[in-house]
Amino acid sequence: MWRVLWTLVARAARGPRSPRSCTRQGSGAPAPGSGATIFALSSGQGRCGIAVIRTSGPSSGHALRSLTAPRDLPPARSACLRLLSHPRSGEPLDHALVLWFPGPQSFTGEDCAEFHVHGGPAVVSGVLQALGSVPGLRPAEAGEFTRRAFAHGKLSLTEVEGLADLIHAETEAQRRQALRQLDGELGHLCRGWAKTLTKALAHVEAYIDFGEDDNLEEGVLEQADSQVRELELALSAHLRDARRGQRLRSGAHVVVAGPPNAGKSSLVNLLSRKPVSIVSPEPGTTRDVLETPVDLAGFPALLSDTAGLREGVGPVEQEGVRRARERLEQADLILAVLDASDLASPSSCNFLDTVVVRPGAGSPRENSQRLLLVLNKSDLLPRGGPDPRPDLPPHLLLSCLTGEGLNGLLEALRKELAEVCGDPSTGPPLLTRVRHQHHLQGCLDALGHYKQTKDLALAAEALRLARGHLGRITGGGGTEEVLDIIFRDFCVGK
Repeated sequence: MWRVLWTLVARAARGPRSPRSCTRQGSGAPAPGSGATIFALSSGQGRCGIAVIRTSGPSSGHALRSLTAPRDLPPARSACLRLLSHPRSGEPLDHALVLWFPGPQSFTGEDCAEFHVHGGPAVVSGVLQALGSVPGLRPAEAGEFTRRAFAHGKLSLTEVEGLADLIHAETEAQRRQALRQLDGELGHLCRGWAKTLTKALAHVEAYIDFGEDDNLEEGVLEQADSQVRELELALSAHLRDARRGQRLRSGAHVVVAGPPNAGKSSLVNLLSRKPVSIVSPEPGTTRDVLETPVDLAGFPALLSDTAGLREGVGPVEQEGVRRARERLEQADLILAVLDASDLASPSSCNFLDTVVVRPGAGSPRENSQRLLLVLNKSDLLPRGGPDPRPDLPPHLLLSCLTGEGLNGLLEALRKELAEVCGDPSTGPPLLTRVRHQHHLQGCLDALGHYKQTKDLALAAEALRLARGHLGRITGGGGTEEVLDIIFRDFCVGK
C-alpha cells in the first residue's frame, strides 16, 4: 500500500498537476489494487456539539453503506440524516448527518465520506470502532488525508504548507498570509517563473540545434538573456525581504528594554494581557529574560522582558544585564521604555545615549532593527504641560497604570511589525519557510552560472537546474525526506 502511495507522490512531484474539476462519479465500490481506505476524527478532541469523522479511499462508499440505514448512498455533496449502526452487531450508534464525496471531486481526489456525529466521547469512539470493523479500512496517519490530496494533484506543495499554516494560525496576519498561500499565490508565481525559464531554455536549445539555419529568427540568444535578467531582478527582490515571511509565520522578536523602574514589566503584562512579570517598585526585580508569545496588533511576536540596564550592581543582576544586552542585539523590534517623570536621571540619559538614537547621533543598532521609544508613567506629568524633553527622538506617551496611550502604541506596533513581518494583505506572496528561500537562492545561483559560462550546452544545463529549483518549491522533484517533514506537521484527520 505504501509503495502505491509513494508512487502517486513521486508521479505528482514529477509531472503536471491534474485538473481540479472532473465529471466522474464514484460508485462506492472498492477498486482492486487502488490502495487502502483510511478514516479518522477530523474535528478537535474532547466533548463538542458536533464531531466530524471522515474516510478517504475506494472503500468509502462501502463503509458508508455498512454503517447507515437505508443502505443506498446519499446524493453527492448533500447532507442526509441517517441512523448509524454497527455493521456487525447492528447496535444503533447515533443519528448523524452523512455526506458522500465521489472522487475525484473531493478534497483528496478519492472517494470520501463524512459522518457528522454528536460530539460525546462514547459516540465518537463507537463510530470509529465501527469503521475499524469494516474490511479494507484502517486508521489514518498524521497528515495522510492532505498527502493523498497532494498525490492526486489537488494541492501543490506550497498550498499544502499554506493549509498547515492556516490550521496553526493564531493571529490575523498569519491567517491572511496562510490563506493567500493556500489559494496558490506563491505556486502561481513560481510556475510563472518556471514558464519564463522554459521559454529561455527553448531559445538556447534552438540556437544549439539550428544555429546555422537561416530560418532561425535573429536575436534568439538575446531574448533568452533578457528573460534571465528580468527573472534575476524578480528573484532578488523576493530574497531581499529580510526573512519577513518567516517572521510572520514564527513571530517577530520584540524586546522591551530600559533602565530600572521604567515600567518594562508593567508594559509586558499590559501587552500580553496576563501577569507574565513581577511588578515591584524595587529596582532590579527582573533579573532574567522572561519571554511570552503574544498577538500584537494582529501580528505574532515573542515578547521579551529584560533586566533594567544599569552599572555597579551585584553579580546576579549583572548577569541579567548582560543577557538583556545580548537580546537587544537579536531583536527585530526594540520597545525602549523610559520613565517620563525621570528623564534627567543618569540611568535614563545613559540609556538614551547607548540604545536610543538622539537626533544627529549615529545609530548603534543594525539597519534591520527597528525601535519605538515609549515614555511610560505619563499620568505623573502635569496635564496640558509642555513636552517633557523637546530634544528627544519621536516617542509615544503611555500610562501602564491607566491605559492611556495604549491605542496609539498598538497602532505604532502594527505599522512597525508590518515592516518587520510584511503586510500579508498587499504585495507579492511572502516566503514563509527556509525551504522556499533555499530553492530561490539556488535558482538565482544557477542563473548566475548561466550568465558566466560561454558554452551554450553548460548554459542550457544551468537553466534546467534553475527550473528544477522552482519546481521543487511547488512539489516537482521533491524527495521523500522533504515530504515527510512537511506532512508530519499535520494532525491525524487532516
